Amino acid sequence: MSDEPTVLYLRFRRIGGGLPDSADHEGLLALLGAFTPVVEAAPPGAALADVGGALRYFGQDVTGLASVIRVRALALHGVDCAIGAAANPMLARMAARQAAPGTTFVVPPGGAAGFLASKPVAALDGVGAATARTLCRYGLDSIGRTAAAPLATLQRITGVRAGRELWERANGIDRTRVVSDAAARSVAAERTFPRDELDPGRHRRALLSLTEELGARLRGDGQVCRSLAVSVRYADRSGYSTLTRSRTLQEPTAHSAALTALAYRIQDSFALQRARVRGIGLRAEGLHDAEGASHQLTFDPVDERARRIEAVSDRLRARFGPQAVKPGRLAA
Repeated sequence: MSDEPTVLYLRFRRIGGGLPDSADHEGLLALLGAFTPVVEAAPPGAALADVGGALRYFGQDVTGLASVIRVRALALHGVDCAIGAAANPMLARMAARQAAPGTTFVVPPGGAAGFLASKPVAALDGVGAATARTLCRYGLDSIGRTAAAPLATLQRITGVRAGRELWERANGIDRTRVVSDAAARSVAAERTFPRDELDPGRHRRALLSLTEELGARLRGDGQVCRSLAVSVRYADRSGYSTLTRSRTLQEPTAHSAALTALAYRIQDSFALQRARVRGIGLRAEGLHDAEGASHQLTFDPVDERARRIEAVSDRLRARFGPQAVKPGRLAA
């Protein structure tokens, strides 16, 4: 597996602040598509691109190509980019977190170990707060120490499969690939607080508003999703960190109550009760047509009543606007 930095992770921000809207995000994906066909959306404000072929075609190194993309995004969409470049998507995402707006941070060939070694283990993709605390109790408080630990030790601490994934990621190994045309298979939304928010109740309300929004969008488009991914951006000693975790639904659905229940479980798994949260994002993944989805029959009258109310609410929103009907917990 080559360790040449051919994967870009681009974080988009409007000049003056804020994320690009959905139309601009689609335009930015099209812009990337002019350089490489291997582009994966990471809504609401980012994208992955494998530019291995583009480097040869345009005769640029990765820093030069990133600069060209940044200039075009700025000129055509008024959007600046912080770009991470590395050999795989995980390293590119982590590099982008270190890139200031208007810059590119490159993990050079053979540089993954040095890039990762001194970072806290909680900074590693896929490591949540609870796992990080467990590893720290064993003295594995940095990615470098985790990478140096025997695989069997990590598997005893976290489980066989999780231990294998942890060891690989700590050593800079990511077996995922950039997936072309992923935009059609996911939708996302985000809530950003005006300041670091400590109140868990407000965190919960933000997540509820996200599940209501995505549920209504999915039903309006005649789609269901197979899984949800929750991202939480919070303040820590190094500035801000982002945790992302995904889980699969029991069955494909666009039912808001089911989306909310799973999103709450994912949020609880972060164990960030006293965190200073700046933003929460939600992504519905594995989209496909609702007509082809199966639904487990139930004799629960509460569930059936909720679905009927949901259908009526959707009709009212379509007629009077998205704010015409909302849960009481959001209206208060």
